[in-house]
This record gives sequence, C-alpha cells and structure tokens, in this order.
Amino acid sequence: MLRALLSRLRRPPAPPPRGAVSRRALPLWQRALVAGAGAGAAAGAWLWLRRRKRQERERRRREALRALPQGDFALRDQAGTRRAKSDFAGRWLLLYFGFTHCPDVCPAALERLSRAVAALEWDPALPPLQPLFITLDPERDDEAALRRYLRDFHPRLLGLTGSAEEVRAAAAAFRVYAHAGPRDADGDYIVDHSVLIYLLGPDGLLLDCYGSGKSAEELERSVRRHMRTYQPLSPPQ
Repeated sequence: MLRALLSRLRRPPAPPPRGAVSRRALPLWQRALVAGAGAGAAAGAWLWLRRRKRQERERRRREALRALPQGDFALRDQAGTRRAKSDFAGRWLLLYFGFTHCPDVCPAALERLSRAVAALEWDPALPPLQPLFITLDPERDDEAALRRYLRDFHPRLLGLTGSAEEVRAAAAAFRVYAHAGPRDADGDYIVDHSVLIYLLGPDGLLLDCYGSGKSAEELERSVRRHMRTYQPLSPPQ
C-alpha cells in the first residue's frame, strides 16, 4: 500500500482538459509588459487630453481677443510728426497711457516698461518692440513737455499727444479711464487714470495687458512668450 501511494505521488499531474483556461500566473516579464503597456496607454491618453484642453483654452483666448476693443489713435509724437496706429503695422507695441506730472505711478510703469524693452533687445532672435507713451493730459503735455519727460526712460520710447478731442478718442478706443481732479491754488491737478500696459501684436490686435503688479522681469517673460508663440489673429468681421 505504501508503494502504491509513493507511485501516485511521483506520477506527473494530469494535463488540463481541452479547452480549459490555465490558472497559472503569467511570467514576471509578461506581467511587466502588460503593466507597461497599460501605463503607456494611460500616459498617452493624459497627454492627449492635456493637449486638447490647451487647444481649447487657446481657441477661447483667441475668440476673446477678437472681441476686445482693438484701439486706434491719430496723434503727434514729441517731434511734432503725425502718428497713427496704422503707421506701426507689422511691429510689436508696448503702450502706456499716463501724464508727465504724475508723481509716482506713471514713472514706475514707464521704468518697468523700459527695462523690459531693453532686456528683450538683447535677444537677436526676437522681433523689434516699439514702446509708446500716450498722454492723458494734452493741456500740459505738449511736444516739448514730452521730450523733457521721456529723457529719463528708454531712448526709443515714443511720446504721443494731440488735441483734447484726439486724446479722448485714443483713450476711449482702448477703454482707458481718465479724469482730471480739482486744481489747487497753483492751478496744478492730478489725472486719475487706469494703469495698464498694453501689448499689441504685429497685426495691431491687443494680445495682453499688464497691471501695476507685474514686475519688469514678468513683463519681459510674458512678451517673450507671446513673440515666440505668436500666430496672426484675424480681426472680427
């Protein structure tokens, strides 16, 4: 009886019936391949979704840009030359509205703007960028006043002035708020105004705007990114 039991133990296991599914685990290398394939598929799906979301965000951004007021102006520069927005077609613009008697906000904004433009000029791969300053105080800011004021900033900063009607039209075209305060005993006054720096692309359309919280370095990085990823926008029909 003992010999019969030992003989049964030595006998190889019977093969599974035909058609039966084996329950043996896959070898380690096969399991690794399956896991890797699953991870790769998941990563590919995630990248595809991220790309679709990025494309959708870009589509919405471009539609929003088309709906923004694109602005226009017809003014005189500090040399007395007539300048219109169309004169700068094909060029990048950084534009700021302010006034030369501004005690602190305008000088700080123009300093940031000037530093950003100067930093971008060091990169020969980038297109040229034209800085512009439009006064909101044409009563005091004539061509001579602009020449004196702009000496302290970037040498290519172009100042623009005009009649009260022309300046109001330019500000309204960019939806810039401006209101002159009461005059003091010396006849001096402050102009309360919005403090945005506008970035316009070569097609003349508004691409971005920057508040007073943006540093010169942040402004530079944003403009650089816009230049490198720029795609022309068709104006609204």
